[in-house]
Amino acid sequence: MTNLLAAMGRWAVTALFCISAIAFVWQGAFFSNTAAMAAPGTLVIAARTETGSEIQQDNKGFVQDAAEKVKDAANSNANRVDDATDNGSSIGRKAQRDAARIEKRANEDASRTQRAIDNNVNAVERAVDNIKDVFSK
Repeated sequence: MTNLLAAMGRWAVTALFCISAIAFVWQGAFFSNTAAMAAPGTLVIAARTETGSEIQQDNKGFVQDAAEKVKDAANSNANRVDDATDNGSSIGRKAQRDAARIEKRANEDASRTQRAIDNNVNAVERAVDNIKDVFSK
């Protein structure tokens, strides 16, 4: 009876190990394909070959493009609502007010994000300069 239980235990451990190995290999295949990740190559690190100002401009351009897309979507949605309703209806006016509010928030968020980019890149540049100063002495 104990031999049977020991054999069943070995089979259970072996099966668990095989399942774990298959799951690990299967999950690893998703990490090798970084095309689906959100901009995996865009790093805000000044240690790359790009200078801090190039990184700032790239990231600020991305933020500005995103804000423009949000504003365009808000306006097109408001125009669709306005077209679907009677001219001057309360729903159409509310859609236009919402679009204006979304545009305002997109501009505020974009400027706040761009200030954060400036602060982060400047902090990284200061840290790199401090490290260079330490090693140059």
